[in-house]
Amino acid sequence: MADQRVIGKVGRVTGTVGPGRLGEVMIEVRGGSEAFNAYPAEPEQIIARGSRVVIVEHLPPRTVIVSPV
Repeated sequence: MADQRVIGKVGRVTGTVGPGRLGEVMIEVRGGSEAFNAYPAEPEQIIARGSRVVIVEHLPPRTVIVSPV
């Protein structure tokens, strides 16, 4: 069950996360990697593709709020 939690996990941005855009991050979960829609924790922050992020909130089913590591 612990592998299904995403809050606190580190992921990689695959689609730029920023204000006014829906980004994408890949997170290791359930024995593999899955894509989640992502928004920045700070509303004006831009997180570039390839950056590592930590998941600070999960909005089921597939949306997360992220902050750069």
